[in-house]
Amino acid sequence: MDPRHDVVELFHRVAVSVPAYGAFLAEHGVTTDQIKTYEDFVRLPLTTKDNYTRRHPLPDLCRNGTIGDMIAVSSGSTGTPSFWPRSTADEQLIAERFEQVFRAAERRTLAVICFALGTWVGGLFTLNCCRHLAAKGYPITAVAPGSDKREILRVIPELAPHFDQVVLLGYPPFLKDVIDSGTAQGLRWADYSIKLVTAGESFSEEWRTLVAERTAMTDPSHDTASLYGTADAGVLGNETPLSIQIRRFLASRPETARELFGESRLPTLVQYDPRVRFFEEHDGTLLFTGDNGIPLIRYHIADEGGLIPHDRMLGFLHEHGFHPRVEGPGLPFAYIFGRSHFTVSYYGANVYPENIAIGLEQPEVSAMVTGKFVLEVAEDAERDRQLTVTVELMPGLRDSDEAAELIGLSILTQLRRLNSEFVNYVPPAKQPPVVRLRQTGDPDYFPPGAKHRYTRA
Repeated sequence: MDPRHDVVELFHRVAVSVPAYGAFLAEHGVTTDQIKTYEDFVRLPLTTKDNYTRRHPLPDLCRNGTIGDMIAVSSGSTGTPSFWPRSTADEQLIAERFEQVFRAAERRTLAVICFALGTWVGGLFTLNCCRHLAAKGYPITAVAPGSDKREILRVIPELAPHFDQVVLLGYPPFLKDVIDSGTAQGLRWADYSIKLVTAGESFSEEWRTLVAERTAMTDPSHDTASLYGTADAGVLGNETPLSIQIRRFLASRPETARELFGESRLPTLVQYDPRVRFFEEHDGTLLFTGDNGIPLIRYHIADEGGLIPHDRMLGFLHEHGFHPRVEGPGLPFAYIFGRSHFTVSYYGANVYPENIAIGLEQPEVSAMVTGKFVLEVAEDAERDRQLTVTVELMPGLRDSDEAAELIGLSILTQLRRLNSEFVNYVPPAKQPPVVRLRQTGDPDYFPPGAKHRYTRA
C-alpha cells in the first residue's frame, strides 16, 4: 500500500479522535473534507512543541482524550521537562526497529540496558522493546543495570558466559567509558562477542572503528547500530548494515559526502519504514507523521537533514565506484545533522562538534582522552575571541603542555580537512584551537551521571 495514502487516512483518524488536533485544525481554518489526497495533506500546517503539544492539556493530545498506560519524560535541549504518554501497542510497533537491529533469531543474546532508568525515555522504553522481542520468540534476555557503571561491569562477567553474544545499549560516550573502564579492570571483551546499539547522539566512523578494536568486533557494519529517535515518538529509523557501509565509505571522502548531503560533515544515516514513520523534507529540516501515544501529524522536529530514496542512493554510489552489499528490504534513507544550535560560530564559520570528535579519535591521541569535550568560543584578557576545546583526560592521566599541543594539532588537522568554511573564513593565525585538559569527572565540565553537552554558549 502507498504510504502517502496511509498518512492521509491517519490524518482523518487523528482529526476526529484527538481533541487537541481537532482544535488545531479549527484554529487554522482547516476542515477534514478539504484533505482528500496527499497533495492536500502536504498543505496542512506544521505542528511543533510551541504551537501544538505545549498549548494543550495532556489528555487532549491523546487518542479519545485518554492518556496511555505509561508516561515517559524528556528534558530535550531546553531542560524543560515534556511528558509523552505511551501504550503497549506503541512499543510493539517500535520493537520492529529493534528487531531489525538485533538480527538475533538464532543467537542467545544478553541485552544490557545502559540507558538511565526511571521516568526518562531511554531505559525503560528500550527494556520493554527487548522484552517484546523475547515474547515473539527471540532468544533475548535483558538485564537493566542502567547508567550504574559499576553494576554494568559486575553483571557482564557473571552473565555473559551463558550467552552467544552481549549487546550493550546506551549513549555512545557512556558505552565507550564502560568499555575503557572494563579494560582497565582486566575485563576481556574479546571473550563476550560484544555488539553495540546506541542512541541519543551521533558519532564518527573513527569512533566506531575505535570501539570495535577495543571490543574485538569483527565486522562493525553488523556489530553496531545507531537508533534515530525522539522522546516525542520513539525510534524513527535505524542504522542498517547497508547504511553503515555507505557511511564508512563516505567518511574518507568528504567531497563525495558534500555532493550527496550538501555538506562535507558526516550526518547520521538511517533507513526508515514510511508505513510506520512517514518523513518529509521542509527547508532543509525533517518532518514526520506517526501514530503514537500522542499522534503527530506533520510534526517539525527541527533536525537538519533530508531524505534519499533507496534506488537513488544506490545509483549515486555506483556512479562513484562503490557497490555495497545490499541486505534486507529496499527502505529509503534519512540523513540527520542534528540541530544548528549545537554548533558554535567562529569568524562566521560554523564549527561542529563532529569535527572536534574526529580529531580526538585519531590513533595518536585517542588513548589519552575519554572522547568527551566542550566546544566554545571564549574571550581572552584582550577581548579577542578564541576557539576553545576543553577535553576530558583518561583516568589516571595528568595535564601536560605536550599532550595539549598534540591534541590541538590533531583537532586542527581534522578541522582543516573536513570544514572548508573554517579554512576559508578563519584567519590562519586564529585557526589553532586553545586546548584545556581536565581530569576525569571534572565537576565544571564533565560531571558524572549527567547527559553531556558538547557545546557551551
